[in-house]
Amino acid sequence: MTTRFEDVAVGDEIPGLSKVVTREDVKRYADASGDQNPLHQDDGFARSVGFPGIIAHGMFTMAHLTSCVTAWLGDPGSLKRMRVQFRSVVLVGDTMVAGGRVKALDPSTRRAVLDVWVAVERGGGTEFPIKRSEAEVQLA
Repeated sequence: MTTRFEDVAVGDEIPGLSKVVTREDVKRYADASGDQNPLHQDDGFARSVGFPGIIAHGMFTMAHLTSCVTAWLGDPGSLKRMRVQFRSVVLVGDTMVAGGRVKALDPSTRRAVLDVWVAVERGGGTEFPIKRSEAEVQLA
């Protein structure tokens, strides 16, 4: 089902998408992307530069956000533009929750602008590896 312009209002939240990050996910992403940086492969190296262990790729986190937006749209081709700010890292074992909210609607083009983010719960609080970001989408 594709999201229709008439069914969306400013302030509506899109359904969140959760994913627990595993070491295997990070390894598969490294192999698929060709990014074999030791930050994503070697716990000892990651600890030597201040992290508690390997971290997920920023683009892995962004891909999860993209999956959230395109699942809501119903058509991956309806995502026209995405701009993100990477604010913190995602660790193995984190549960990423991607989400968004309709910020603006343009009836002349049937497009919407969404505020989008990825959150993780850590240390008793919420961190946002991706925040202050937006997506422009074409609605049916």
